[in-house]
Amino acid sequence: MVKLRLKRMGAINKPFYRIVAVDSRKKRDGKYLESLGYYDPKTDPFTLKVDIDKCINWLKVGAQPSETVRSLFKQAGIIEKWHNIRMGIKEVDKPEKVKKEKVETKKEKVIEETAELVAEQTEPVKEEKVEKATVKTEKIAEEQKEEKIAADKSEENETDEKEKLAESTEESTEEKNETKSEADKQ
Repeated sequence: MVKLRLKRMGAINKPFYRIVAVDSRKKRDGKYLESLGYYDPKTDPFTLKVDIDKCINWLKVGAQPSETVRSLFKQAGIIEKWHNIRMGIKEVDKPEKVKKEKVETKKEKVIEETAELVAEQTEPVKEEKVEKATVKTEKIAEEQKEEKIAADKSEENETDEKEKLAESTEESTEEKNETKSEADKQ
């Protein structure tokens, strides 16, 4: 019985696999009948290259894919084609690029819509934050003005008091001098 399975290739900790048609009695990495493609799980996203015509021919002959190869064939669309051929369903050309573009445009639309929603939600928040910040800065500016006014007043009061003290000390010294001079006269 012919199996379609993976043959391990590559270095230690760097595997890649060939998809091969092999006799089911052979070893995993033994001699194969035909190479159908390759699979590299280490790349992101993984690499899968398959010759669809060769795979369909082997499936027509009766080759059985292993579970892993079957899942890879599903991802490549080979199982669907094989099913359509067996059932006699005519294939409608469905360009995969158009599907991908539609999916991408849907994704882009969703991304744009979410970005708009986020922008709408954040704009009022930003405006509120700006308003709060301006109010805070205005309050701080008023407080600083009041402190400056209070400081100016206290300086004025201090200077007035110093002047008064200076005047009073001058008056008192003048009175003392006058009293001394009167006392000296007597």
